[in-house]
Amino acid sequence: MTRIAEEAEVTRCLLLIETRLAWGPSEQWVNYDFEKLSDAIHEGTGVRLSVTTLKRIWGRLKYDSAPTLTTLNALAQFAGYNDWRTFKQNGDEVPEVVTEEMAIPTVASGPTVVKRSARYYWLLLLIPFGLLGYALIPAKKHVASYAIDSTRFSFRADKMITEGVPNSVVFHYDALASPTDSVYIAQTWDITRKKLVPKNKTEHSTIYYYPGYFRAKLIIDTTIVKTHDLWITSGGWLCLAEDDVVPLYFKKEECVKSDRVEVGEEILKKYNLSLHPKAPRIRIYNQGDLGDLMSDNFVFETTIKSDFNQGTNVCQPVEVLIQCKDDIIIIPFSAKPCIGDLFLAFCGAFVTSKEADLSKFGADLTQWTKLRIETVNRHATIYVNDQKAYSLTFPNTPTGIVGLQYRFNGVGAVKDTKFESNGRVIAF
Repeated sequence: MTRIAEEAEVTRCLLLIETRLAWGPSEQWVNYDFEKLSDAIHEGTGVRLSVTTLKRIWGRLKYDSAPTLTTLNALAQFAGYNDWRTFKQNGDEVPEVVTEEMAIPTVASGPTVVKRSARYYWLLLLIPFGLLGYALIPAKKHVASYAIDSTRFSFRADKMITEGVPNSVVFHYDALASPTDSVYIAQTWDITRKKLVPKNKTEHSTIYYYPGYFRAKLIIDTTIVKTHDLWITSGGWLCLAEDDVVPLYFKKEECVKSDRVEVGEEILKKYNLSLHPKAPRIRIYNQGDLGDLMSDNFVFETTIKSDFNQGTNVCQPVEVLIQCKDDIIIIPFSAKPCIGDLFLAFCGAFVTSKEADLSKFGADLTQWTKLRIETVNRHATIYVNDQKAYSLTFPNTPTGIVGLQYRFNGVGAVKDTKFESNGRVIAF
């Protein structure tokens, strides 16, 4: 295959990934999006592609060399194919329509309604010319279309323990009615990270290492036939350091104090975790039953601090996440000089500092920083240190709130956390 044809195939694969992710045009992606993409590819394929590699492939960094076969195989697998060779042999067009089930609202970075850039359409025009070499190959006959009756399938999941992580889950499924061997289980909201399972079997097990509310799916070919809501709770406050496979869990008595929850340098030293050259990614969770607390009417308060502002963590990126059933709220913070690369998500409303003023989310995070969110009938007003930082009205249907997550680099602390709704106070 010529270099032009190979580049066209890479472009086709990237466009397929972009369309299925539904994060908006890649020209508007920020560093956060490439970090999430790196994590998603690793979880889905077992291959870790660095943020730098992904930025090079997407043309955000100059690099003259072609991607390695390992990289191409990982991209093809993430796009839903066995490997790069299989992807090239399949001449499917890049889909223009993204269904609600294909979209991934939790990490989208563009505005709710996105116009494609001119580059997108030029790349689409390039693909047929790059694939011209295939013109002499006899065309494959299309598989006859068929209807799938979802009532002929079953799907459920059983947790091994009631609360806490890690937690193994056994999926029970019946897919004998499938007209194809392409039977998949998607363990999370992201259907690009689906697992191929045997059509004639009935069980599939996996381990969840992080808390969360997951909408697992049984997929036949490209059709979602059954879903099952799976809630992995944290059992109160949970502190951990992220890792490529299994996170490092800190003991509760090490991080939960009488007046705060904190992962400090003394804990990191105990586990031989260094702040240099790159600080570990610290996560603090609290997920459990919050009753009838809903995303459209609540008041939330919390106070955060991150003392480490050296080396690669000079910008001190911090995120506060309110996790909902099949939805997410992400409030970003950074040091004041670094507010130019922030991303905010609020139940289907997505804002970046490239297109909005998020400067009020810049703070001296070495000091206690207060966050307050007031939401009334889907209109949210966000305050930082009692100053209005941003307001918006979110588009998604209101849903239940299931818990919290805090993201720090190196060290972090949380205190004075509570929800208020309908006269009820939930203190953590």
